[in-house]
Amino acid sequence: MDSADERLEHDTLGAVRVPADRYWGAQTQRSLTHFSIGSESMPIAVYRAYAHVKRAAAEANLACGVLDQRKADVIVRVCHEILDGLLDEHFPLNVYQSGSGTHTNANVNEVITNRGNEILQAEGDAGDLLHPNDDVNMSQSSNDTFPTAMHIAAYDVTTQRTLPSLRTLQGSLAHKAHEWDGVMKVGRTHLMDATLLTVGQEWSGYAAALADAADNIEYANQGLLSVALGGTAVGTGLNTPEGFRELAVARLAESTGYDFVPAANAFAAQATLDPMVRAHAALKSSAATLFKIANDLRWLASGPRHGLQELIIPANEPGSSIMPGKVNPSQAEAMLMVCLQVMGNDTTVALAGAEGNFELNAFRPIVISNYLHSAALIADATANLSRYLVEGAVVNERQVSSNVDRAVMTATALSPVIGYERTAKVVRRALEDDLAIREAALAEGIDPVVFDSIPGLSRD
Repeated sequence: MDSADERLEHDTLGAVRVPADRYWGAQTQRSLTHFSIGSESMPIAVYRAYAHVKRAAAEANLACGVLDQRKADVIVRVCHEILDGLLDEHFPLNVYQSGSGTHTNANVNEVITNRGNEILQAEGDAGDLLHPNDDVNMSQSSNDTFPTAMHIAAYDVTTQRTLPSLRTLQGSLAHKAHEWDGVMKVGRTHLMDATLLTVGQEWSGYAAALADAADNIEYANQGLLSVALGGTAVGTGLNTPEGFRELAVARLAESTGYDFVPAANAFAAQATLDPMVRAHAALKSSAATLFKIANDLRWLASGPRHGLQELIIPANEPGSSIMPGKVNPSQAEAMLMVCLQVMGNDTTVALAGAEGNFELNAFRPIVISNYLHSAALIADATANLSRYLVEGAVVNERQVSSNVDRAVMTATALSPVIGYERTAKVVRRALEDDLAIREAALAEGIDPVVFDSIPGLSRD
């Protein structure tokens, strides 16, 4: 009944035609038909994570004596092919599908089954062939495997990409802070002139804030190391052999290289997405920090003649199609857009996390899609901001020096000596008559010897 381009696959609802050159089966094809929504594919990172889950489950089932060696071996072999990226084209499903991720789990089961059976038949194995539910999905449910795959994928991208990029940017900011520690500038509060500090002190604030944000992400991600695997349908572990949960999670830790442990409460692990919500909230928090830093940088670089003009940024590309020579803070702008997207993603994740009903949260695909999107965006944007803006930035010392020369809030150091109200008169005189603070102080009758003896009123 097969044609050159199609073959018949069966599930519990009957026969379905699928492309002859694809390893997926009937359930995947049904999902493609009934959930053709948008163009957002389930991230390949989820399928790679699932390969770790299926491998761990097969090894645990073998150890528990419920899966024979030949079937376990071929399942593990196909999982390695998935991890090596050899089967990516066989995972076509969209994000908008069954809220438990059932379709994605079925897709993985079918691909492992059909590819595994191909291997068994090619090697002349005369034994029973793999079944997607009875063998590949043995001792499992979508309800415990999908959240486990979510945790694996989220933890991996965060530790391997997001955190290293944040640490790199933090290091670049700290290096600039050290380089510019002796360069005085006028501080700003409420967008208005404030007292003096060094450029290095200002940038040390950026570096410290980003270090705190990265630490927060690292802390929040520890919650992802607790996984639901072994809970099956509602957390009871129904249809699992004794010891499966502990064995499977131990094998999962070995396979991934991460310290995964069984969730302390399987019912919470499957009924909620709280660890994912908290982990994404940490990404959102870092976006707020990055937004502040990037926004400051673009304002400091504003000019070149009629802005703040304190920072000279690299000219990476022409800034205008009509104004020759224009240089824009485009890396900062890209970062700001990334931060806004991450903040929007967090709203989706939080609302999805709140929607868990009874023993299952049915908003899982959109949560992992948004998490991976946010983590990758932050990783890429921070790496680019560090490389293409921060590392090549230069302080416009002539401008900051000129600002310091004309600073009026340095008069704050007078206040403990002559009082707040008399100091305010000095500042008003300086502004009204366009005077330096020393000149205004002397005009208000301050003894020059007294003025020159006050710390903070001299740049030396």
